[in-house]
This record gives sequence, structure tokens and C-alpha cells, in this order.
Amino acid sequence: METLVGILNYLVFFSITAGIYAVLTLGLNIQWGYTGLFNIGIAGFYAVGAYTSALISGPPPGSLDWRIFGGWMLPFPIGLLGSAVVAAILALFIGWITIRLREDYLAIATIGIAEVLRLIVKNEAWLTNGVWGIKNIPSPLFPTIQRGVAGLLAAHPGFPDWARRLLEGAYNWFYLAFLLLFLLALYWLLERILRSPWGRVLRAIREDEVAAAAQGKNVAAFKLQAFVLGAALMGMAGSLYAHYARFLSVEKFEPFYGTFIVWVMLVAGGSGNNKGAILGAFLIWGLWAATDFLTGYLPFTDVQASALRIVLVGVILITILILRPRGLLGEEKFVSRMLR
Repeated sequence: METLVGILNYLVFFSITAGIYAVLTLGLNIQWGYTGLFNIGIAGFYAVGAYTSALISGPPPGSLDWRIFGGWMLPFPIGLLGSAVVAAILALFIGWITIRLREDYLAIATIGIAEVLRLIVKNEAWLTNGVWGIKNIPSPLFPTIQRGVAGLLAAHPGFPDWARRLLEGAYNWFYLAFLLLFLLALYWLLERILRSPWGRVLRAIREDEVAAAAQGKNVAAFKLQAFVLGAALMGMAGSLYAHYARFLSVEKFEPFYGTFIVWVMLVAGGSGNNKGAILGAFLIWGLWAATDFLTGYLPFTDVQASALRIVLVGVILITILILRPRGLLGEEKFVSRMLR
């Protein structure tokens, strides 16, 4: 029973992390899957959202902190909304400058901007506390749930050890339920938006910009709208991560974890398909976690094992693309009701 409880607790942690990546992947799907915007700066918007929410809803600077800004202790929903707004404003500014670039040039510009943002987070200690990070970020309803669990355990001292361990992880179960509901609502909303005339214009732009412009559509404006909406979702993913981890460090927003693996998730699951984006997030994160266990049995150093895990993920991605060139699910073909 103890082993089963340990497995359940790990699966909850795994699902929360994969759910946060699913929000990131949905944001990228709007930009690339539906509009064809080659954004390699995902980590930048992810970091901006996380630090914005931490500064809005987190604790004030401590006596040993370098930062002198933020710590307003506002409710979690305000931090979540603030992360989306700040990421969207930043994307609006970046997109206004770069959105007319072709795919490869846009990729170069966005990855450069993401690195600039990461270096700002790392070096501007007055704002982000630099390499020391921001700690003690409050999680929604965490004290209430913990007090309830502590009271229940105190009132029933005869609970077996496995039940006590399961109850001690009650907050993770709550956060997982909240995250899955958030993800479900986000999926429903995006499906309504992307199946609307606005979404059809995005797909038309992705397929042929010249033809879309010939139909009187403002291609640059629609591209900018998709870029801003996708970035807002990435900022919200950062907020969800910050309030779950309760600690932010610049190492969490390296290009591999913040950008590369998100692209792998979208391509593997199916670009242009929201269900594929969510499936890819859970599948690739599951494979990444599995490779961690597998490489632990091999006679390699930590650096070698980490490099081998990246190679294994690359091999898995290539295999999926060979067998399923459009991803596991692929883009859905929309047919009008009249033709049906």
C-alpha cells in the first residue's frame, strides 16, 4: 500500500507539470498550428508570466533579498490575470516590430528576445532577485487545505500510515483538479474561437498569405492578434507554475525546458489540433520522465545521462514523424454544416 501511495503522489505531480506544459502548448498551437508564426521565444513569455504573478501575488522583499519591487500579496486570480496581461502587452510590442518578418527571421528574432528576457531576469536583481530567485510564493487556498488536513489527522490519530501520507498530499490533488478544470475551460474556449470566422482567417493566412490579403484581410493585424493571444496563454502557464512550485529561479526557464520541449510536444501531438497539443504535452513529458528512470540504471554521469535523455526524446520525435508525419492526431478538417 505504501508503494501504491507513492506512485499515486508521483502521478499527481507528473500530471500537474504536464498540465502546465499543455497550457504552453495550446498557446504555441495558436501561433504556429493555426497561424504559421514560428515563435522560438516561448521561454521568454513563460518567464514573464511567472515573475509577474510572483511579484503581484507573492510576498514582499525579505531582509536578505536584493529586489525592491513587488510583493503586493494580491489574490491569485489577479496574479493569473496580470501575468496574461503583461505577457500580452510584451507580445504586442514585440509583434508590432517583428510580425512582418518571414518565418525563419521571426524565429531568429523571437529566440533573441527570449534570451534578452532571460538575462534580464538573471541580472536585474532589484526586480527579480536575480539568481537567488523569489521564494515563498503563495499557492491558492494552501493554508486552508493544510489546516483542514492537519485537523483531520489530529482528530483521527488511528489512521494508517498510508492514509496519512495520502492526506498529506491533499493540496496536490486539489491543484491538479483546479488545473484540469482550467485546462478544460481553456480548451472549450479555444475551440469556439478557432472554429469561428476569426479562426478560419488564421488558417487561411497560414496556408497562403497572398490569397488571404487578396480577400481583403489585414494579414499583419490577424498575425499580431494570434501572437498576442498565444503569448497571453504562455504567461498564464508561467503563473500556474509559479504558484505551484512556490519558488522561481532563472534555471527553470532555460531554452530546453521553456521552448524546445514545448515544440516537441506540439509536433508530436499534432500541430493545428488542440486535442493533439494536450496529448503531446502529456505524452512527451511522460517519456521525458520515463527516460529519467531508465538512464538511472546506466553507468553514466549526470551530464552524460542528461544528454542521452535529449537524444532519446529526439529519436522518439523522429519516429513519430516518420510514422505519423502530421503528429499523432493531426489537424482536423472542418466541414461546413451546409456541406454536411
